[in-house]
Amino acid sequence: MSEFTQDPADDRLTRDHVGLSDLFASRRYFSKFERITGHLGRVAAVMHADGALNKHEVETLAAYVQGLSYTFRALSMKYLLVGRDAGNRLGTLKMDAQESGFPVFNELLVMANDAQQAAQHLENMPSADSLKKQMIEEIIGARTLPSRLQFALSQRLYYEELAKGQLFWASNDPRGKVLDTTPGRLRYLLHWAVYDSQVNLPTIYLMEVEDTGGTALGRDTRRWPEVQAHLMGQALGGLKLVTIARAFDRAFDDLHPKRLRRLHVGPMYSHTYTRQSGPIREVLADANAPEGQDWALAWTDELLESERVEEEKSGWFGTVEREIFALDPFSGRGADTGATRQDRAIILPERPYQVLAEKTPPGFASVTKYVVGPTGRVLRY
Repeated sequence: MSEFTQDPADDRLTRDHVGLSDLFASRRYFSKFERITGHLGRVAAVMHADGALNKHEVETLAAYVQGLSYTFRALSMKYLLVGRDAGNRLGTLKMDAQESGFPVFNELLVMANDAQQAAQHLENMPSADSLKKQMIEEIIGARTLPSRLQFALSQRLYYEELAKGQLFWASNDPRGKVLDTTPGRLRYLLHWAVYDSQVNLPTIYLMEVEDTGGTALGRDTRRWPEVQAHLMGQALGGLKLVTIARAFDRAFDDLHPKRLRRLHVGPMYSHTYTRQSGPIREVLADANAPEGQDWALAWTDELLESERVEEEKSGWFGTVEREIFALDPFSGRGADTGATRQDRAIILPERPYQVLAEKTPPGFASVTKYVVGPTGRVLRY
């Protein structure tokens, strides 16, 4: 199996990327993310009810959130025995404790490589039932803890998760959904996602596109591969949405980007696991929440919309449509953000929210709060 290696000369990795070497700390970390990803689907449903996301966007977003949960489940199997002798050969899960609270980008690269070989590993491994039977025999017969068999079973379960697919990978290539079949002007929702290597966070893109080409985009063997390559090449967190949309508009004369959305999932804050600075760290420290409630997840939603269309000369006699995008009209911020609007939100359990409401730290008045109740119900404030 592939192993994460860390360059000791890289000061940033040494300082910011922490290995979860304690068995119980590692399991609590994965349990925390299992809860968080479970809540994200409900948050998306609340956003849909409030009109912040349309039906197609919320369905697409829910699929990516489910993929994230599968990714964390696979990693939890891989590192199930971390801290024990049998599990030490893998090293530890590396997480970005300073910036994101998520696993580092390299963990997903290794996982993608393992997925390519999952079938081969599973073919050469005993079945889960066989391993469990051997474990019982060792416990009863030799009266010893079957650590090596437990490790073998954890790796079997890891590869089984990878073989199922539908995980959130380091790169998730563009896919499309037809929204409108008006002849001569089909409308699609294109969506793709990446795990941003600079900040170790999942980033999801949603683009509504009108197609005036002669062949439907999904069946166009020339344009569709070009579109996929172009969009993945532009999937950089440092690029403004208006830069991405204009580049796409110029690259494809018969594809017209009407709406582009980018969702940044994270950072995840936890007084136990992360070292981020700022008010939210103080909120979590003062909340002194019990296990399972010591967290907060930031969520940034950027949206760019086309305001109008202008025609531009193309060749000797032709014209093409070019989109003119609406930028944030308030305080001139549109030029800075490159978006029509940018909304920030935070998702957190009740006790940290109560402390946040009491402290009212600067900068949080405009942040939407999604509060998770004890039963899992999500309320928007």
